[in-house]
Amino acid sequence: MLNDIKQDAQTRMAKSIDALKHTLTSIRTGRASPSLLDRITVKAYGTDTPLNQVASISVSEGHSLVITLFDKGMIKDVEKAIYASDLGLTPNVAGTVIRLNLPPPTEERRKELGKQVQKEGEGAKIAIRNIRQDANKAIAALLKDKSISEDDKKRGEDDIQKLTDKSIKDVDSVVAEKEKELMAV
Repeated sequence: MLNDIKQDAQTRMAKSIDALKHTLTSIRTGRASPSLLDRITVKAYGTDTPLNQVASISVSEGHSLVITLFDKGMIKDVEKAIYASDLGLTPNVAGTVIRLNLPPPTEERRKELGKQVQKEGEGAKIAIRNIRQDANKAIAALLKDKSISEDDKKRGEDDIQKLTDKSIKDVDSVVAEKEKELMAV
């Protein structure tokens, strides 16, 4: 029973870290990456569709993205979606292709993005602490039902705390890596 609780907590903490990594990929650094556009959805055929499902996205010259649409009639919709995003990019339409130039962010913008990365990291830490709290409640319930002893409860809580500490350290390293990437010119 304790192993199940530990395994569940470990799995959920790993998912929190993966979610943080996924979120941080959409924060823009100086380099162009198709993953920057992952969160953009386009009104296509009456529903919101992710941009990467209506177009192919490729990197050109390191500092620009090229979006080639599958359906030429959607150029205006894609253009609107890019303007509406929080990326602050201006699309350049050339026939059936949209080009996004990514200028290197200013020092002020990089600091602003660093704060956003810190905020996302703190959100992941809060999620991990909530998972720890859930696990400890489950362990306390086992003790109350007399399924485990006091010693087992203490040992289980210590194991959950070790998992929490490791996961928070992982979050810190992911955040530090992204900040380092942001501050590199």
